[in-house]
Amino acid sequence: MASKLQIKIAIGLAIYLLFVGVCAYAFFSDQKPDVPVRVMLHTTAGKVLFDHKTHAADTGYALACNDCHHHPADTDEYIACGECHTPGDTDPVPERCMDCHDESEVEDFEMIKRGDAFHGQCILCHKEYGAGPEDCAQCHVL
Repeated sequence: MASKLQIKIAIGLAIYLLFVGVCAYAFFSDQKPDVPVRVMLHTTAGKVLFDHKTHAADTGYALACNDCHHHPADTDEYIACGECHTPGDTDPVPERCMDCHDESEVEDFEMIKRGDAFHGQCILCHKEYGAGPEDCAQCHVL
């Protein structure tokens, strides 16, 4: 049977190792990448896991950011799709578009929903280049 001293040493050692592990994780963990590796899109048709790295990396499709993302010409900040293509948004042009566009640029323009934007952009590209899924069940997982 273990003595009280041995039990105290074991508990002390366990606490010390836990402290070292937490500190090592906090101080030496990987930094967040500038570009996301994967993005999980939550949709009514099921979740879609988008492999951003495969599309953007030189070892993948080597697409430039502007090939998919809309962003104002006078800034390097890219806008998340959901910022403008908001599900259920009833405004024909969201107010946030006016942050970058003049009213004359968006006159008689109706903003499409995010899902329609993805389907139009992604599926057309997949069909054109013969790469990537084209059927619903290949992307959407319930």
